[in-house]
Amino acid sequence: MGRILPFALVGFLYLGLLVGSAPTKQRLVRSSGGTTGLKIAAFNVQIFGKTKMSKEEVVDILVQIVQRYDIILIQEIRDVSQESIYELLSLVNQQGGHSYSMELSERLGRSRVKEQYAFLYRDESATVLESYQYDDGPDDGSDAFEREPFFVKFRSLISGVEFVLCTLHAKPTDAVNELNALADVVSIDVANKWPTDDVLVLGDLNADCNYVRDLTCSALSLRCSPFTWLIPDDADTTVSTTDCAYDRFVARGQDLVDGISNVSVFRFDLEYGLTNEEAKAVSDHYPIELELV
Repeated sequence: MGRILPFALVGFLYLGLLVGSAPTKQRLVRSSGGTTGLKIAAFNVQIFGKTKMSKEEVVDILVQIVQRYDIILIQEIRDVSQESIYELLSLVNQQGGHSYSMELSERLGRSRVKEQYAFLYRDESATVLESYQYDDGPDDGSDAFEREPFFVKFRSLISGVEFVLCTLHAKPTDAVNELNALADVVSIDVANKWPTDDVLVLGDLNADCNYVRDLTCSALSLRCSPFTWLIPDDADTTVSTTDCAYDRFVARGQDLVDGISNVSVFRFDLEYGLTNEEAKAVSDHYPIELELV
């Protein structure tokens, strides 16, 4: 037996090396013990830039909204100078008890009107591991997206969970095609880049009313398994008189879905006692929110 053990040990170690060298998908692993979840939001802040930041009462509301969350996505950032979003971040840090950082996308769009995405996150709650700006080629109309999706890989400092957030502001008149293309990008490109099943798509997908009339799997590949839509189709994410669920959370990965709760539309007008006109000065969209544990 004394001679056999070394050979068995060598075989065991060799097998371990083979297993260790094979690519494996990362899965959500939650720490034991009671933890509170990350509060995550997506908010299209209609034409966000210097004009909006010049209105003190609007900025006041924006700061309060950001401070409500551990991670918040801001969409429709139009400021060419890119100063406005940094000004908002500075005010959030000055006026709150928490320190926030930001992950900012490139300026995106086919026309001269370009937009950026920004993820603002609490330093004590989450950290950015990597980010990835998807590029679908020349912005000449032959590309898939008006504004390409932006991916950020986070780690929760509360639970240790690692996950990917993907945002897209879909072109309204081409929303169906963009959402179908997004399903492929998430399932193939990002899965090849980061070995994880756990991706949360969030933001203004324009996925309702006149822009996306058929929300069945046969019409929309993003609606098929393994994707799970979390905002109800009858929700209203708009401040105006329209009744449309344009803003969405779409989760890929059952572990991710199992860790999500308290999905809702945040009616900041009701929370802060605003009139409809005051609310529309902030945005024509409401934030959507959830908790991830």
